[in-house]
Amino acid sequence: MTDYVPPKVWTWDTESGGTFASINRPIAGATHDKALPVGKHPLQLYSLATPNGQKVTILLEELLALGHSGAEYDAWLIKIGDGDQFGSGFVEVNPNSKIPALMDRSGPEPIRVFESGAILQYLAEKFGAFFPTEPAARAECLSWLFWQMGSAPYLGGGFGHFYAYAPSKMEYPINRFAMETKRQLDVLDKRLAVSEYIAGDQYTIADIAIWPWYGGLVKGRLYEAAEFLSVHEYKHVLRWADAIDARPAVQRGRRVNRVSGDAQLPERHDASDLD
Repeated sequence: MTDYVPPKVWTWDTESGGTFASINRPIAGATHDKALPVGKHPLQLYSLATPNGQKVTILLEELLALGHSGAEYDAWLIKIGDGDQFGSGFVEVNPNSKIPALMDRSGPEPIRVFESGAILQYLAEKFGAFFPTEPAARAECLSWLFWQMGSAPYLGGGFGHFYAYAPSKMEYPINRFAMETKRQLDVLDKRLAVSEYIAGDQYTIADIAIWPWYGGLVKGRLYEAAEFLSVHEYKHVLRWADAIDARPAVQRGRRVNRVSGDAQLPERHDASDLD
């Protein structure tokens, strides 16, 4: 393999290759006109059951399990492999063209919320659940929530891409991002050695944000990489991952907008859809 010499000015003249090459482009905005559907519930979610998408459906199912009827929602499928996220209606909700995206139609004017962390915080504050109000506990929860936002791209776009999706296997990027992924798992393992949940003694949106990525990884659900990363070394992460995996609302939430693997439910418009 010869070394790549970057040009003086980068230009987009060919597809990059790999699993998502057909939808990658260096510009934003809509590629086609397509209005988003609107269902009967106050909350309208447009998503796919990736780790980022699971965060929101898990929180919504947890809120419903607590008796918050206002958290009823319609979950519409966005097929990112087909480019649904570049439809004009979706871009109006999320100009960044990434799932998940939420429209809250419970008030006099619709409110859009995009980016999974923002959606978790918005819903937790709206319903007063899974988000501490005491200042120190709240700061801890937010710190771990934003840890996930900053760290998971190295797991997904870094390790996951080069290990599972790139057009060829390359030693340097796989080693680089495997090292960082294991460092992050060690951060979590050390934290969970002294704390039942990520942000303390209570289950919060920090757990809900982190679990689909790192819990999914140690449960063997991401990239078929559990053995490669020796996830058995992180016993405290495994204990935490199993505890959250056993929650009925988590089991329900991770099914919503799922179109592959086990327990598929492409769209959810009523609680009975999960029964």
